[in-house]
Amino acid sequence: MMQSGNAGFYHHLDLEGCRSLADALGDTPETVDAVHLLRRGMCKAYVAGNPSRFDGAIVQPDDWPAEPTGFGSDAQVLWELLRAVKRWDCILVDSECAPVLGAIIEREMGVRVRYVDEVCHVLNRPLMTFHHEAVRQIGVADLELLQSAPPEFRASLWGSCHPLLSDGFVACAIVSGQIVATALTAARSERYADIGVYTHEDFRCRGFATAAASIVAKRVQEAGQTPVWSADADNPPSLRVAHKLGFTEVSRRTYVILDNK
Repeated sequence: MMQSGNAGFYHHLDLEGCRSLADALGDTPETVDAVHLLRRGMCKAYVAGNPSRFDGAIVQPDDWPAEPTGFGSDAQVLWELLRAVKRWDCILVDSECAPVLGAIIEREMGVRVRYVDEVCHVLNRPLMTFHHEAVRQIGVADLELLQSAPPEFRASLWGSCHPLLSDGFVACAIVSGQIVATALTAARSERYADIGVYTHEDFRCRGFATAAASIVAKRVQEAGQTPVWSADADNPPSLRVAHKLGFTEVSRRTYVILDNK
């Protein structure tokens, strides 16, 4: 690992350091994305203190650098780490820490921030199953079909479509040979799998996302993992699908977002 800035602040952890940080974070519904990234070496990690006993940490996905996640309750420590992070637009942190960090960002950067809660759900009971004739699970044999879809239909933390299909689960609504909705395991840890969904605006309110997510959640449970569903509090359609499938809220964190308007 490479030390930079104040004593005890470490930036750009190597793979060993990332895995130590993953162990320290623990395997929870709130850490599944970060643990997935850290164990696969698909992120940048910034840590205050030793990775195994950190005072603060930031995990920045290689594919989604604008949306890092912060861990730790000390807003000043997170700000010191955030100063080393490039190309970010928002950061997800504990809700208690968010207003303090937001005030520091506004003071130090001379910008306004806004806040959006992320609601984390899990499915710890038998799945409410839904079916639709246009929806099916896809696999590696459907690689070209998924690759031909716009990026929002395959947005995940796997880096590319092949590992997503080979090591995760994907279900799609297919109309006239084109993908119009997807549900997928955006990330997986040992105990959890984070499910993401997307439906083209012209095909919403037809039950596609619910049926696709039903397939993926069932596969996750059959694999011995717990499905996780995280959505912004201002995204009622996603929250409705989660509740329809039987997910229950377990926690909330908060995005501190640079308001560039």
